Amino acid sequence: MQLGAFSISLAVKDLAASRAFYEKLGFKEFGGNASQNWLIMKNGDHVVGLFQGMFEKNMLTFNPGWDQDAKPLDGFTDVREIQRQLKEQGVALASEADETTTGPASIIVIDPDGNPVLIDQHL
Repeated sequence: MQLGAFSISLAVKDLAASRAFYEKLGFKEFGGNASQNWLIMKNGDHVVGLFQGMFEKNMLTFNPGWDQDAKPLDGFTDVREIQRQLKEQGVALASEADETTTGPASIIVIDPDGNPVLIDQHL
């Protein structure tokens, strides 16, 4: 199972304050849209997503089909296939992808400690 690029998605209270903080740690804006209350920050291969008012909790995020620079991979495991494999292993999904579709889709699983894991395919 190839999960693709990894990042942490943080539910922040103040996007500007969080951006300034992560810039002090050497992160630079990589993507997103501050006017829509979200930014993607990057420092080397490390990626932090800052999301104000979008999520209740911080999440681990995987992006099938992308490398750490958000560039498409030649081959990857589609999120619907990941979903099928997780279900076969008895993993409950908090949010499911429509298996009759192709292209962008996402699923959410919750780890044993209550942490959401977002598998978010953009291709």
